[in-house]
Amino acid sequence: MERRVVITGMGAISPIGNTLEENWANVKVGKCGIDEITSFDTADQAVKLAGEVKDFDPTLYMDFKEAKRMARFSQFAVSAAVQAVNDAKLDLETIDKERFGVILGSGIGGLGDIEEGTLTLEHKGPRRVSPMFIPMVISNMAAGNVAIRVGAKGICTSVTTACASGTHSIGEAFRQIKFGYQDVMVTGGTESSITPLGVASFNAMTALSKSTDKNRASIPFDGERSGFVMGEGAGALILESLDHALARGAHIYAEVIGYGATCDAHHITTPAPDGEGGARAMELAIKEAGIEKEKYSYINAHGTSTKYNDKYETAAIKTVFGENAYKIPVSSTKSMTGHLLGAAGAVEAIYCAKAIEEDFIPATINYQTADPECDLDYVPNEGRNAVVNYAMSNSLGFGGHNASIVLAKYNG
Repeated sequence: MERRVVITGMGAISPIGNTLEENWANVKVGKCGIDEITSFDTADQAVKLAGEVKDFDPTLYMDFKEAKRMARFSQFAVSAAVQAVNDAKLDLETIDKERFGVILGSGIGGLGDIEEGTLTLEHKGPRRVSPMFIPMVISNMAAGNVAIRVGAKGICTSVTTACASGTHSIGEAFRQIKFGYQDVMVTGGTESSITPLGVASFNAMTALSKSTDKNRASIPFDGERSGFVMGEGAGALILESLDHALARGAHIYAEVIGYGATCDAHHITTPAPDGEGGARAMELAIKEAGIEKEKYSYINAHGTSTKYNDKYETAAIKTVFGENAYKIPVSSTKSMTGHLLGAAGAVEAIYCAKAIEEDFIPATINYQTADPECDLDYVPNEGRNAVVNYAMSNSLGFGGHNASIVLAKYNG
């Protein structure tokens, strides 16, 4: 028997806040979290801006010794997961640990520590390489550290599908509960790749904006967009079967009702023409959700601020929704946070759940110049109070990985 799946807890760390409450308050006012890079000297770099997490203190969620043994992306993941568990009011003493799992993705893993380890090997020799190097940098360690921290003994796995990692993780966790394998899941994504190599490499692909104006750098769907802005952070969600949530009197933010996953099988970085693969992912999510297309209230777009992504995602939305596409508000919160890579879909799913809970549609901030090929309602510059019954979140990753999820207002 298929089971209903609900969201009962959330935690978020991003360039616009280090808690769920701070994130959502700043989404509502349209805060820009992008600024000059402070974590390293950018004198030799063409790119000067990023969406860095500010004033992050991992010891709020773990002791100092634990934090020292984790790469930054794992610190983010554990911190967001602890927030989510606390928000859900899960009793970790009484929960069935063997039906409590983790699926939490990362696109890259511990890139900063890989850079440092390489320099240590080169300048100090192999004997000086840390014995913690591998356990710190491999991308599954975010999920592993979260499971250890909360005592989850069910499935524990990590999805790595570039920028779609977070959304794929949520979709796969949803299926684990829907089909009865688990009762509770911690899911989401994490990333911390604002490093000299990370920025130089994405820039070498001509993927990043070189703007030095923080308000004209991450500008999804704008006619003057020139590339994405790297961000960092983590989003964690607690998914439960509806019966499990009701039995313990949990607060329900929203219900997860659909998930679609496809591949372009086209090109390692460029989306398929007209967003064909993304359109199929949306169609699959809609089919599973079983909700008529006319009833969708909001789409949180992948909306990276690159020329091809925004053009093709717009085309994909039109393919899926037809003329009704012009009636659905479509915004990109990457205009505020930058692109959190493997964490993007997780943080954006959280924003969708809050949009549903509070009937508020986030804006695409810093929008100025219309693009004739991007002609939908992108909720320019100011968010809106509007009833949000059904929301879709899209993520489209390098390698042609596409993922869409559908969330619904919980009505009993």
